[in-house]
Amino acid sequence: MIKLSGSVVNGPESSFMGVVSSMNDMAEIVRGRYVLLCDDGNKSSTAGFAGVLSSKPVTESDSVQLQDWCNYLTDGDVVYYDGEHKRIIVLYRVKGNANSFLVTERCSSNCLMCSQPPKAANDEHLYDLAIRTVDFLSRETATAIGITGGEPFVNSSKFLTLLQRINYRLPDTSVHVLTNGRMFAYPSLVRDVANVNHRDVMFGIPLYSSVATTHDFVVQATGAFDQTIRGILNAKRAGLKVEIRVVLHKQTIPELRLLAQFISRNLPMVDHVALMGLEHQGHVKMNQDALYIDPMTYQSELAAAVNELKYAGPRVSIYNLQLCILDPSIRKFAVKSISDWKNDYLPVCSSCEAKSECGGFFTWNMPFKSAGIHPLQMA
Repeated sequence: MIKLSGSVVNGPESSFMGVVSSMNDMAEIVRGRYVLLCDDGNKSSTAGFAGVLSSKPVTESDSVQLQDWCNYLTDGDVVYYDGEHKRIIVLYRVKGNANSFLVTERCSSNCLMCSQPPKAANDEHLYDLAIRTVDFLSRETATAIGITGGEPFVNSSKFLTLLQRINYRLPDTSVHVLTNGRMFAYPSLVRDVANVNHRDVMFGIPLYSSVATTHDFVVQATGAFDQTIRGILNAKRAGLKVEIRVVLHKQTIPELRLLAQFISRNLPMVDHVALMGLEHQGHVKMNQDALYIDPMTYQSELAAAVNELKYAGPRVSIYNLQLCILDPSIRKFAVKSISDWKNDYLPVCSSCEAKSECGGFFTWNMPFKSAGIHPLQMA
């Protein structure tokens, strides 16, 4: 597991932000947007850089001595140093397979299995940090950028500013937004989002049942089902790309086939449906008994849902589940969906011939491995 934030050994009181670079001979006129990464805190020619990071003890008062957890930092990464709390936050990893901006921890829902439980504190600085980060990214950025929360639309004005900034600075970079979709029930907001006119932005919206009371129970918000359905319809009417996300657990599995039928008959215009294994973080820890079910026990329901959806129109994927526990007929729908910084494998996986194709585990899911985990032998 790769840490994205943590403490440092020593550092100045003032904060800074910039693109990591190991080149200390660059022209001084451009140094202000860079953070110098060196293996000697006493190097000369550091004047003008936004900050200096060193893996060795430092003597200069404006240099940061790093801990081992961030020894993966490399040229092109974007970091923020919080001088008040003596912490480094890695905002973008140039070698990462997934980079996301957490723009808020507030949310209008309170899902039973939320991996990022909502907080009520005002955290608008997170939007501002994301907006600033975009300015440090290369226009050739190829890896898709995620926007997540909380609910990104709790401050729709800030969200629109961020999306506009991405569209201006990174017009060819794909964007994926995780939202509960409830604010899309308001057509004026949908029009504002559509008017940004980003060429490739997808909105991932959860739908947990075709029965309103079940969906509302899972998200712990009365009326959420109606808002979500209206939001999806409004978004598609405006030409936005929509992905429906279904997290698989005890509350959603009993109605999974009916939900697949509901989507195929009423929402075939959506662009993607992701059927997702449970992530053992956040609220799942305190709702374990109400949520956890061994994926081996619901393979017939999952296969039926996939087979229903694959003929309806949208692309279908299975996230967060290992190949060895999936019914062989639906393994081809499995995607390596877990971000590399929180991805791991069990010792038993070392002899699996399909390991390179398997998405593995969330690091924190490994104690809850399915009874069906075993190495596959390819024919």
